[in-house]
Amino acid sequence: MAERRPDPDELLLRVREQEARRGRGKLKVFFGAAAGVGKTFAMLEAARAQRLAGVDVVGGVVETHHRAETEALLDGLEIMRRRRVEYRGTVLEEFDLDAALSRHPTLLLVDELAHTNVPESRHAKRWQDVLELLDTGIDVYTTLNVQHLESLNDLVAKITGVVVRETVPDSVLERADDVELVDLPAEDLRRRLKEGKVYVAHQAAEAVEHFFREGNLNALRELALRHTAERVDAKMQRYRREHAIDTVWPVAERVLVCVGPSPMSARLVRAGRRLAAQLEAPWWWRTSRRPRTATSARRIARESWRRYASLKASAPRQ
Repeated sequence: MAERRPDPDELLLRVREQEARRGRGKLKVFFGAAAGVGKTFAMLEAARAQRLAGVDVVGGVVETHHRAETEALLDGLEIMRRRRVEYRGTVLEEFDLDAALSRHPTLLLVDELAHTNVPESRHAKRWQDVLELLDTGIDVYTTLNVQHLESLNDLVAKITGVVVRETVPDSVLERADDVELVDLPAEDLRRRLKEGKVYVAHQAAEAVEHFFREGNLNALRELALRHTAERVDAKMQRYRREHAIDTVWPVAERVLVCVGPSPMSARLVRAGRRLAAQLEAPWWWRTSRRPRTATSARRIARESWRRYASLKASAPRQ
């Protein structure tokens, strides 16, 4: 593998970043496409594993929504009492930030990162509470749905027809040391919804059914998968820069377009090119070898190659 000497400026930037991280808590986000995919369950399973390893784990705020299988994971965990706040004649229970800072566990569980705190709290948003915890050296596990990411707010509204009011700045997720994708197929999530295992607060049944349409869930799932993949790619690129690695590792996708005698072949070539551009991947195309179609396919391939040679695919293989 070809390597070059690290850039001094990049090394200095890396040292400064490491110094900034020293003494700061680590943030892990359990990330999903929608409510009900199992983010809180996954967070509690990971927390129990840490506790078994001897880590001081405390539940700051965990929303089980009375699901028996989720509540069972709380057995043996220390759970903090919530702060009771009266607001407009109603007593609400909120995460007690000051009590968490005083207890100062090694790892604190803070569910629902996008939550809006009761007015007159120290911070307007729970993600701001989490940042304060991290600055004091406390590690935090939290959960987040893709629709709450600020940069995706408009896109989610177009997909679902629902404007999500509670958002989290992308910079908070970018600051996370680890993001674990919690994924569930759309049909499984819809089944959980019908079984009453998905909690969606303050929404009418018709609105919930609209949001949880299969097409919407598939689109949200794609957003979550893509965002996670982009994060992994960014981490790889950063690693290559920090270690002065010029060689492109062969881990990227490759696109192969199979060209037959159909008039649709030219369209396939264009579609393959667009996909390759999106993936930043090399691409090839091949012609059919079946006796009755090979001659026609090769003719179409040659015509397509001449017409779309500027698309820079590898030469067609006969």
